[in-house]
Amino acid sequence: MHGWFCETLDGVSALQWREAPTPQPGPGEVLVAVRAASLNFPDLLIVEGKYQFKPALPFVPGSEFAGVVQAVGEGVRHVKVGDAVAALAGTGGFGSHAVVNAMQVLPLPAGMPFEDAAAFAFTYGTSHHALVDRAQLKAGETVLVLGAAGGVGSAAVQIAKAMGARVIAAAGSDAKCAFLTELGADATVNYSDGKLRESLKALTDGKGPDVVYDPVGGEWAEAAFRSIAWRGRYLVIGFAGGAIPALPWNLALLKGASVVGVFWGDFVKREPRAFASGLAQLLGWYAEGKVKPVLDAVLPVAEVKEAYRRMAGREVRGKLVLRHPDER
Repeated sequence: MHGWFCETLDGVSALQWREAPTPQPGPGEVLVAVRAASLNFPDLLIVEGKYQFKPALPFVPGSEFAGVVQAVGEGVRHVKVGDAVAALAGTGGFGSHAVVNAMQVLPLPAGMPFEDAAAFAFTYGTSHHALVDRAQLKAGETVLVLGAAGGVGSAAVQIAKAMGARVIAAAGSDAKCAFLTELGADATVNYSDGKLRESLKALTDGKGPDVVYDPVGGEWAEAAFRSIAWRGRYLVIGFAGGAIPALPWNLALLKGASVVGVFWGDFVKREPRAFASGLAQLLGWYAEGKVKPVLDAVLPVAEVKEAYRRMAGREVRGKLVLRHPDER
């Protein structure tokens, strides 16, 4: 196998492309020939040792990928050699081959491209868990999606629309807002003008959004929380903006609002049946054309450092996917 190896926690610049023995699956494991892998925000953190999951060095980053099963270990029943699968393994996607726990492998529906499959479960699973399970979103409610042009944000826009909600999508440029209108958002806000509260008040006739979906944190969190509707739900998804906000807790009291944590990774581990049910609904929506990963670009795996640079610079709309050669 070949792959991008993280041998020190010195960041993206230290990743090395090299050859290594192709691993073989043990009991309960499968070997996947990787065809496509997506880049997610945790992939930025993990190569600097800043993510909560800290694999032993050296490792191949790439938390989410899709490919073809090449070998199965003892006890594996739900997939076989030759099956097209997606994997949520935490690591391995930026290599040509990866051994994965069989419970982290999902057979693909017929006709689903590897590029879509590699960009689906992480972002759509997170947003489905957030909006359906944690927020209990209802048709007719208004959702504010911060960082809406990114991977989880664009997924949240599509899922909220599929559920019958009104979506206000917020992003940091007019170009991103235009993209979000094309994606189906009912209204957009360019929060770089510093007038997020005023914009939300005007767009909701003073009521505010019923649900705030926040994968950004940072400077926009307090303005969004101050704008939330009575009995609103503020979803804490992550902190792509870098800073973890310190919110005045009297706001929750005054608004009768809930601050709701969304930790999709632990949800998958602790509640596998609920995760499987949610994924089945998502795949149904995919088949109906209600949701579809937005692919900013599909790059050859050799350009992994360029992909990291674009994500760190907030240049990505939707997801970046890295493609491995088909013949290996």
